[in-house]
Formats: sequence, structure tokens, C-alpha cells
Amino acid sequence: MSDTRRRRRLGEAALGYVFVLPALAVFGVFVFYPLVKTFVLGFYRTPPFPNLPSHFVGLSQYGSVLTSPAFLDSLWRTVLFVLFTVPLGIALGVALALLAHQRLAGIRIFRTIFSSTVATSVAVASVIFYTLLNPEVGLLSYWLGGRGGAGILQSPTLALPAVSVVTIWQNLGFVFILMSAALQSIPDDLMDAARVDGSSMWYRFWHVTLPLLSPTVFFAVVVGTIGSFQAFGQIDLLTQGGPNNHTDVLIYSLYQQAFVFNNTGVAAVMSVLLFAILLLLTAVQFRFFERRVFYGR
Repeated sequence: MSDTRRRRRLGEAALGYVFVLPALAVFGVFVFYPLVKTFVLGFYRTPPFPNLPSHFVGLSQYGSVLTSPAFLDSLWRTVLFVLFTVPLGIALGVALALLAHQRLAGIRIFRTIFSSTVATSVAVASVIFYTLLNPEVGLLSYWLGGRGGAGILQSPTLALPAVSVVTIWQNLGFVFILMSAALQSIPDDLMDAARVDGSSMWYRFWHVTLPLLSPTVFFAVVVGTIGSFQAFGQIDLLTQGGPNNHTDVLIYSLYQQAFVFNNTGVAAVMSVLLFAILLLLTAVQFRFFERRVFYGR
């Protein structure tokens, strides 16, 4: 390789690093440094009172948090919350997208309605459902008769499903838009050929539509799982982790340890464990479920 060519390649590499450096600086300051700082903070046990020194305890705090019944119960409730929200939310999104994909008069109005929740924040969705469940003026409370909306949010068995319904409704617009865009990319020739062959509607869905939707469904599963593990606003506004900690999911328990009990060491350990759980879960999803995704190759 000539010296001129070598110098040109070195110059191109240097220019590439110059362009990447601002992004690396932002990630370093706002992502990598906080992650390392949180991991190190987990080595120190913080006293319950402010302005007192922390004590270095090493990895023992990670072990005690990982084996504590409170953490395991919170993790189990988080897993239940994910199982309540992700599969049903994606199924409803696919169903609404298939319905809105029909060539009917006025279907654009329904597409707008189905996608409207994408502009709704978690706080707004929570306030709407809290009003609907209000035992005094709520419509859902009126329809449910004597049970009342307050009974739902205060019921150990119904509180977590109720919060899951709020989450599903709030995320439904996003899932609907994803699935609608994926349906638009399916060639009409495939569906026409299936109809000519005499395939039924269910056969076309399971053997033509769903395989071609599988990359989008897989993306929605991964993103929805991560989002459900990080759900906080609806828990804080509707139940505050109650009743009797039956909606005390992992991220809300972390918040309480950090900002209510002033136990930043335990909160840091829970943050690192949550990061590790999400990293492992995402890797498992890519390892075992991506092979079932049909990319049309």
C-alpha cells in the first residue's frame, strides 16, 4: 500500500472518529458514567438518615437484595404485569390493524380513533381511568354496580389487572400504527393468490399475514417487554404500589427505596439487577424467538 493511500485512509478514519466523538461524549456522560456510578454505589450501604457516611460492604448487598423476599415478590409482580400487558396489547393491536386495513367507507375515521392513544401520556391515561373508576362519578363504577371503582383499585386480585388495562390502552395506538405499517408492506399479490387457491380467512391469516407480520410483532414484543418492566407512572398515580404491595412492581419498589426510604445503596443494586434482567431477557428473546421470524428471504 502506497504512502498516499495509507495517509488517505488514516485521514478518513480520523474524520470518522471526529464525527462519532460528540455522540460518544453524550453517551459517556449520560449513559456509561451513570451506569458505572450506579454499579459502584451498590457496594455501599447507606444509613436511613441523611448526611451520614455510607459503609463499604462489597458484593454482599447485591446478594442480600437478590435473595430478599421483597425483591423476589416485586420481580414476580413485574413478570405478571408483563404477561398481562404485552401479549394482549399486541393481539389487540394486530386485530385493530387488520380491521382498519379493510377497504370500507369511512375507515380513515376509525384509523384515527385507533391510533389516537399514541398521543396520550401515561399520566393522562391514568387520570382518565381513575376518573372512570371513581365510585362517585365514574362510568365504569356505575356499570359495575355495587362493587364500585374504588373496590377494583383496592382489591388485591383486581388492582394489577386494572393497571394493566390502563397500560394496554395507552400503548394500543403505538402497536396499532406499527402493525398497520407492516400490513401496508404485504404484497396484494400474495393475498390474491391465496384467495384464488380457495384459502379461508383464517388460513390466510395464519400462513400468509402473520408470518409476514412476524418481524414487526417481534419488535413490538421486545419493546413492549422493556417498557412494561419500566412501568411507573400508572402505578404511582392509581395505586401507589397497593393494596398491600400487590402492585408494587420492581421499578416502583426501586423508587421507594431511593426517594422514600433514602436507601440509595439498595436502590442502586436494584437498578443494576433490573438492567441485567432486561439485558438477559432481551438476549433470550433474540436467541430463541428471532429464529421464528420470517424476513422474506
